[in-house]
Amino acid sequence: MENNVILDPHGEALMRQYREILPKLEPLSLSAYNLLRRELRKQGIYVTAIERRVKTEKSLAGKLERKGAKYKTIDDITDLVGLRVITFYTDEVDKVAAIAKRIFKIDWQESVDKRKLHQLDSFGYSSLHYICRLQEGGQRFELQMRTALQHVWSTIEHDTGYKGDVKIPREYIRQFNRLAGMLELVDDEFSRLRTVLTDYRRQLQALVKSGQLDDVPLSGDSFTNYMDLRPFERLNKRIAAVNQAEIYPISMRSYLPVLESFGLETLGDVQHFIDENSDDAYQLALSQLATTDLDILSSSVGLQYLCLVYVLKHDGGRSGLKTIFDTINGEDEANGTLADMMWEQAETLPFMQKKLKEGK
Repeated sequence: MENNVILDPHGEALMRQYREILPKLEPLSLSAYNLLRRELRKQGIYVTAIERRVKTEKSLAGKLERKGAKYKTIDDITDLVGLRVITFYTDEVDKVAAIAKRIFKIDWQESVDKRKLHQLDSFGYSSLHYICRLQEGGQRFELQMRTALQHVWSTIEHDTGYKGDVKIPREYIRQFNRLAGMLELVDDEFSRLRTVLTDYRRQLQALVKSGQLDDVPLSGDSFTNYMDLRPFERLNKRIAAVNQAEIYPISMRSYLPVLESFGLETLGDVQHFIDENSDDAYQLALSQLATTDLDILSSSVGLQYLCLVYVLKHDGGRSGLKTIFDTINGEDEANGTLADMMWEQAETLPFMQKKLKEGK
């Protein structure tokens, strides 16, 4: 036997049984892996990793040398094939377990929920372990389910030899236990925070749908939900009618920093911004598009002209116009030319004429 492992006659008999079934273990590992991965994807559960392995002869020999007497036959060794699912959050471990219960046959007598061990130093071993079979039967295999932090901690413990044969001084054990407790708290808090944020997003969606826009802070999520109300559709249709143009949809997320730079803090502020500037935005678009034959416009056209009008009304000048173009199109010297053209066209419009007179 490799590495001078000496097995007793019973251990040798188990090893012979292992070699006989070894050709079946890799196909079993692959079948269980593919089945689990496919079902997780179908249910929309994203995990950080799914691992599989077949126990090597070397690893089995070490196990049989230590505790071979507890196994009557090779079928009593349940981890010859092992799968491990590593999730991001603690509650996802239970979701994976629910799927496993549906697609595999679970040996409940051999399965163990190590998360229920409440020792302070058990964090890295807090996996949920199921002993499974495929629905059609065959060799049993082990399925471990744990979080990414639990997995990292377990790896660190193994790497440092904390769980090895060498006796660790008490001060080091205390440090390990303190870190284990901290990581367990972090693991729980990440799950709690995700739940809180999910609830918060749902509340924002409800407020947006109910029209209570003044109560909704302007953010990436709320702005996306706001787009479902199509707040720029009326202005877009007015502008498109100038040339009977077709409107094609694009994302308007690039305008979010522009709106924030205007000091808009809530969706109510955005709605007021639309209501106050739509007519002037239409006039600016008309002055530019009426002399062209553009027949395709993006769905951001109304928002673009709203932003340009806002800058003009608030003394942003050519530099302010260029900043808008740089933000939505990317920095380019050509944006300066666009800003100059927009300024010249805007000077003839009523809202600019009024502003220029007031400035005198």
